[in-house]
Amino acid sequence: MTHILVINSGSSSLKYRLLSVGAWPAPQAAVRLASGTVERIGEPGSPVADHGAALDAVAAELAAVGFGLDSPELTAIGHRVVHGGRDFTEPTLITDEVAERIERLIPLAPLHNPANLAGIEVARRFRPDLPQVAVFDTAFHGTIPAAAATYAIDRETAERHGVRRYGFHGTSHAYVSREAAELADRPGPGGPNVIVLHLGNGASASAVAGGRCVETSMGLTPLEGLVMGTRSGDVDPGVLMHLHREAGMGIEQIDELLNRRSGLLGLCGDNDMRAVERRVAAGDPEAELAHAVYCHRLRKYVGAYYAVLGTVDVIAFTGGIGENSSLVRERTLSGLDGLGIVLDADRNAAGKGLISADDSRVRVAVVPTDEELEIARQTLDVISRTDRG
Repeated sequence: MTHILVINSGSSSLKYRLLSVGAWPAPQAAVRLASGTVERIGEPGSPVADHGAALDAVAAELAAVGFGLDSPELTAIGHRVVHGGRDFTEPTLITDEVAERIERLIPLAPLHNPANLAGIEVARRFRPDLPQVAVFDTAFHGTIPAAAATYAIDRETAERHGVRRYGFHGTSHAYVSREAAELADRPGPGGPNVIVLHLGNGASASAVAGGRCVETSMGLTPLEGLVMGTRSGDVDPGVLMHLHREAGMGIEQIDELLNRRSGLLGLCGDNDMRAVERRVAAGDPEAELAHAVYCHRLRKYVGAYYAVLGTVDVIAFTGGIGENSSLVRERTLSGLDGLGIVLDADRNAAGKGLISADDSRVRVAVVPTDEELEIARQTLDVISRTDRG
């Protein structure tokens, strides 16, 4: 077994997981040895002054379970990086040049890439002897064709400023689509076709043909696409100009509105689907509308991605809402018998594994995601290829 440390570094938190992963070429088996989160990095009164202090805390926590961060048994460190832009469409061994290129991509993800980079810099100083790998949220979507990636705006402007569809949640979509493909009993040419619905506070959909992503709902930023906890998802761009002209709202106010005061929160005052569904059960009309809008948007994407793929073998629900809300799954897919999608009510209520009826041509499944394991697998793949090369 190979020991991989996975780091997900945010602006004020650092999540980690230490995994023992089966050696290449069979990296599927994995054992979680330790995991945790260091919070309140850099906040007033916090004992964790910066990301260096956060990694010191991780080292202490690992030492407490008998595995020091300086252990010679540690093989590599895998880092989550949100945005790889057009530069990175696969996991990449981190060098000084790669770190500089990630820094140049900060304008595309100003809230995330700086924190991801801080984690990388600290870990490289702590263990300069170890191979470290950047695994990009955008990379899995690097295979979408130009027709899906291109926005219909002035071409030169788009190219100059890197405006295109990138997509996010890529490690989750990669993991879940692979797990879901194993459930297909009628694979298409090159492998099964899968629609993945990653539904958490952030939400995204992807269409995966034979293991390759061909369409995804998030775009240049994570704002586009499905209705989310606090984000609007798809909205007429003319709304922005209208709010500017009629309400006098500036760009920062509009950004705040669409990213933090929209979605479920904007519609009914709650961004937690569990609270929304309790209110739905109590007959609250605002919560009912919010839930209906949420499911209607999902249903539209399922239909659109069915058309993109031509045929679908599996629809996979994942993420906190996808895995736990039987009502969302039911409302999204009910009445789609004509497309060969039939839920089994009891299986859907149980919410584990296959939830489609026996006579459903398209299998429907609940597939818990594991982004840290996917990062560890991709990290192992990179270092194995490097060793073999």
